[in-house]
Amino acid sequence: MSIHREGYLIILIATLLLVGVNLLCAQYLPILQPWLGVLSLGFWGLIVQFFRNPKRAIPTMGEGIIYAPADGQVVVIEEAEEPEYFKEKKLQVSIFMSPLNVHVNRAAIGGTVQYAQYHPGKYLVAWHPKSSTENERTTVVIKNGKVEILLRQIAGAVARRIRYYVKPGQTLVQGEEFGFIKFGSRVDLFLPLDAEVKVKIGQKVKGNVDVIAVC
Repeated sequence: MSIHREGYLIILIATLLLVGVNLLCAQYLPILQPWLGVLSLGFWGLIVQFFRNPKRAIPTMGEGIIYAPADGQVVVIEEAEEPEYFKEKKLQVSIFMSPLNVHVNRAAIGGTVQYAQYHPGKYLVAWHPKSSTENERTTVVIKNGKVEILLRQIAGAVARRIRYYVKPGQTLVQGEEFGFIKFGSRVDLFLPLDAEVKVKIGQKVKGNVDVIAVC
């Protein structure tokens, strides 16, 4: 397992700060240094695990199979109006990512990027009803010969840094990394209404491992 490139600078800064604080503590408050050392090591470990980037190969390829684009818990499965790109009702499946989840976002299908747009916005908690339309977010639409789906990265109260690495016309392989959200939040999928959903509310899923739906 490797460390995601989004974490390199943060991990370096955290390492330097923690080492500096511990050196000062050892000099001026040596009685507290062992406890501070343990706490610092635990905090450093949390930061490193947040930016972990496990390599996952998709077990079964197929145009109609839609894999989870992120690790987390399924919190929404419902028909909903998609106002930005489709401008009609679609089947929405939302995955909430806690700070302990892997935060790499992956292409749920392979195909060509039809649309990619970043929107600045608020930082409401990720489960707020208006977070999908008012929070900072990125919308990416992928189309192949059989299906067209929309993936929306949504920032939350803690997650305030969205990264996406694609542009219209770019070809993505199913499971390829298309973005990253720092420190938790949500990814929405908008699928055809006739998609056969393979997950349930509350189910925990892993990107490139669990099948979300079949079209």
